[in-house]
Amino acid sequence: MKSRLSDPWWATTSRDEMGHRQDVLLRQLLHDRVVPFTAYYSKLFRDLGIESGDIRGVDDLQKLPFTSKSLLENPRDFVIIPDESAIKHQWSTVRYALTHGPAATKRMLEEEMRPILLTSTTGRSAAPVPFLYSKYDIANLEEGGRRMMELCKSDPAWRHINAFPFAPHLAFWLAHHAGTGFNTFMLSTGGGKTLGTDGNLRLITKIQPDAIIAMPTFLYHLLQQALAEKQKWTNLKRIVLGGEKVPAGMRTKLAALSAEIGSPDVAIMATYGFTEAKIAWTECMPEAGGGPTGYHIYPDLTYLEVIDPETGERVPDGQPGEIVCTPLDARGTVVIRYRTGDLIEGGITYEPCPCCGRTCPRLLGKISRVSDIRRMNIGKLKGTLVDFNALENLLDDTEGLGAWQIELKKRNDDPLESDLVLVHAAPSNGCDRGVLKQRISSRFGQAVEFTPNEIVFHSWDEIRQLQGVGKELKEQKVVDHRPANPN
Repeated sequence: MKSRLSDPWWATTSRDEMGHRQDVLLRQLLHDRVVPFTAYYSKLFRDLGIESGDIRGVDDLQKLPFTSKSLLENPRDFVIIPDESAIKHQWSTVRYALTHGPAATKRMLEEEMRPILLTSTTGRSAAPVPFLYSKYDIANLEEGGRRMMELCKSDPAWRHINAFPFAPHLAFWLAHHAGTGFNTFMLSTGGGKTLGTDGNLRLITKIQPDAIIAMPTFLYHLLQQALAEKQKWTNLKRIVLGGEKVPAGMRTKLAALSAEIGSPDVAIMATYGFTEAKIAWTECMPEAGGGPTGYHIYPDLTYLEVIDPETGERVPDGQPGEIVCTPLDARGTVVIRYRTGDLIEGGITYEPCPCCGRTCPRLLGKISRVSDIRRMNIGKLKGTLVDFNALENLLDDTEGLGAWQIELKKRNDDPLESDLVLVHAAPSNGCDRGVLKQRISSRFGQAVEFTPNEIVFHSWDEIRQLQGVGKELKEQKVVDHRPANPN
C-alpha cells in the first residue's frame, strides 16, 4: 500500500502540474479499479460504448453522466470488488509481486481492497446509504485529518476534544483519525447523545482543551451552559466546526461566548465534507481580524467541478454553482462525478490562498443546499420558492437572537390550506422581546416576501428540546410539520 504522507505537492504545485498529476491519478483509478471492478461503472462504460482509456484526464470526465443520490439504491454496485484472477494479472500487481513476493502482494491487496469500516449518510431526506472503507481509505482519512490539523495550525502537544456524536458518520471518524494522523491527544465525548450536556461540560472543564471539534449548534449550547454555570475554559485556542452551515453570526456568537468564559483569542474555522466524498476540507487559520479564505481542497485525493445546476455545464472559476465530486485515490465505495446538491456561492479558485499561500484549489463563500429551497403557499404567494439557506444566515446574524428554530405548518393542519411559518426564539443578552420580534420580522423582509405568521419565545431549555440538542445527530433548525397533500 503506497504512502502519500511525505508528498507535499498538493499544497505547493502549479495548476498545470496539478492537472497533469490529477489526470494520471484518474486514469489509474478508472483503469485499474473502478471500471473493471464496480458493477455500476462497468455497465455504464459498456452502455456508453467507451473504455476506461477513453477518459484521459479530468477534462474528459464531462463525457460521463453525473452520479446522483437516487442511483445509490443498491450501494454494493459502487463498491470495488475485484475478481481475483483478473487482478492477479494486472501489470501493477505483477510488478509489485516481482519486487515483494507473493505473500507480501496478497497482504497489500487485502489492505487495499478489503472493507473494514462503514460510514453512512444521515438519512434525513432518504434512506441511509452505507459507504465502505478499506485500510487504504483509512490511510487517506488519517492523511486528510492531519492536513486539516496543519491548516488550522494546531500543535501535536495540544489537547483536542472531538464532540461529534458517536455514529457511523464521516464527521466523527474524520475527527478521530485526524488525532491519530497528527499524533495528538484526541478525546471523543460522543456529543450530547452519549454524555449529555452536563457530561460534556464536566469533561471539557477538567481537560481544559486547546481545541474543540464539534457541530456549531451543539457547541453553542455547551458554551451557553458553561457561561450560565460560571465555568472557565481558559486554554481554548481553536474551534473547528462541521456537520452544519456556519454563518458569520454563529462565528461571532461563539467567539463572544468563548471570550466570556476565559478564551478571548480563539480562532474559529469551518469544515466542509459529505459522506460520498469520504473526506472533508477546512479553512486555513485566518489572520487576526481576517475572514474565511475558503475550503482548501486536496487535489491528490479529490477533483471538484462546479457546474450550472440547470444545464450541468461547468462554470468558469470564481462563479457560483453546484459542487460535483470525483475521488482520485479511493477504494471501497467509489462514486464518480457525484452531484452533491450543494451550491457554492463564490465558486472554486486556483489562486494562491492570500492567508497561507497554498496553491491547492479552494471553495469560496457560503455553501447551501438545493433541498433547502422549498416551495411555499403563503397567503397570496402560491408556489413561491423560499431559500431557507438565506433565512438561516439572517437569523444567525440577528442581534439579540440566541437560538432559534423555523417551523413550517399548515393552517388548521389541513394539507389543502396555506402554509404557516413560525419562528421559535430564545433571546440573548437580555434583549427586549418586542425589539427582537421587530428585528426578526425585518430580517425576513430582507430575504423573502413575507414575515413569520408567529414568533414564539422560549427559555433556553425549551429551545434545546425543540432543536433536539443531545438527542438528534444534527440539531434541527428548520422543521417541516406540514401534512402531505393527498393529491
